[in-house]
Parts: sequence; C-alpha cells; structure tokens
Amino acid sequence: MNKYRITVADKNPLVLSGLETLFKNDDRFILTGTARTGAEFIELAAQNKFDIGVTGWEMPGLDGRAILDAIGEFEYHPKIVIYTGVPNPRIIREAMLNGAAGFYAKGDSTEQLITTVASVAAGQMVFPYFDLKKLQDDPWESLTRRELDLLDYLKTGQSNQQIANYLGLSVNTIKFHLKNLYTKLGVKNRAQAVAVSLSRKSNH
Repeated sequence: MNKYRITVADKNPLVLSGLETLFKNDDRFILTGTARTGAEFIELAAQNKFDIGVTGWEMPGLDGRAILDAIGEFEYHPKIVIYTGVPNPRIIREAMLNGAAGFYAKGDSTEQLITTVASVAAGQMVFPYFDLKKLQDDPWESLTRRELDLLDYLKTGQSNQQIANYLGLSVNTIKFHLKNLYTKLGVKNRAQAVAVSLSRKSNH
C-alpha cells in the first residue's frame, strides 16, 4: 500500500494537535511535519518534500493564497488541501483558482476530512458545491484577499507608496490591484471605493 507524506498547518494549537493525531493514526499517511504559521509551512515544504499539505486559509503571516502562490513556485508540486472554518464561496473559488487540490470546512466530520485528503492523494480534486453564477453576480464575492486588504488600507487614507512599503510590493503592483478593485466595484477612484464599502457595511 502506498503511503503519502503529509504536512499539516493550523494557527490553533488544539486543532493542529488534533490533525497530527488524526493522520498519525491512519496507516495511509506518514506525518512529516506540523506548522503554526504560513511561513513555517512553506519552510517545511522547502526542506522536506511531502505529497499532501493541509493548511488553514487565515494563517498568521502568510494566508492561504500566499501559501499556494509560494508552493506553485516549487520544482515539485505537493497537493494542498485548504482546511478552514470559513467556507465562504469566495474563498473556495480563490483557493481553486490559486492551485488548491481540495477544500474542507472545519465544521464537518474528521472522517470526511480523511476521505477528502485520501481522494486528493489519489489524484482527485475535492471542493464543496457553490453556485458560480451567484458568485459572479455579486462583485464583493469576486474580490480577492489582496483586494479586500487594499480596501482596508484605503479607508485609513494611506497613499499608494505607503501601502506598497507596508506590503513589500511595488507602487505599480499596488496600482494594478487597485485598478482591478475599482473595476469590480464599478467605481473610478479610491474615494468612491471607500464610500461604496462604508455604504455596504452599514447595510449589513
């Protein structure tokens, strides 16, 4: 029987301990490491090649999207399952578009998690169903994590240069993301984007 090398990551130590026990007790897997931050997970992936990675989406330092981006640059390609307590359709879509092989919500059973990871190890892609048309109809659901973060920075009045310095990106990259943000929200500038955001928040 083939055994799959697996590394798991979660910001919650209790959840991480549970994942560690879960996969140690399944003969199909060999646990090669655990991590509590996105950076630790990437470091483990670079040092010890594994077949499957299970990680949270909202991780300290590097979120799920950044983790998938970093993994995508590796010469080998471990399959990543996103394991999160926030099964938002936007996050499911973003995980899928950024190269995840599976997605699993923490509210479901651990048995189903094992089934999901085993299916991914066998070459399948496993994602919960969501209505893509509804997602496309709501511009807010199409915003990426980076675009949502930029919107928060806009609310504080920071300049493009200040945002670029904080995120470690170029000003041109910030302008590119802002252009996409404005297009999705149907606005022309940062003032309108902030106004639309504040209006939406007051209505929810």
